[in-house]
Amino acid sequence: MGIKGKLYTTGDLAGRLGVSRQRAYAIANRDSFPESFDDLPAGSVWLVDEVEDWISVHRPAIARPRSAESL
Repeated sequence: MGIKGKLYTTGDLAGRLGVSRQRAYAIANRDSFPESFDDLPAGSVWLVDEVEDWISVHRPAIARPRSAESL
């Protein structure tokens, strides 16, 4: 899961959302999607917590339950 479990790449987003990389890229460019944490030469990366928050609102069917530790 992501780089050191804290960041998602476009490939991680695709896997998490169950879509192609191209579709993940299109979703990541929506105004409602969190801003990338950094734009690296290999592509953008997003904070896992911010993406998971977005998923809980925009894709509740695939949202993961939050543990008491992460609240």
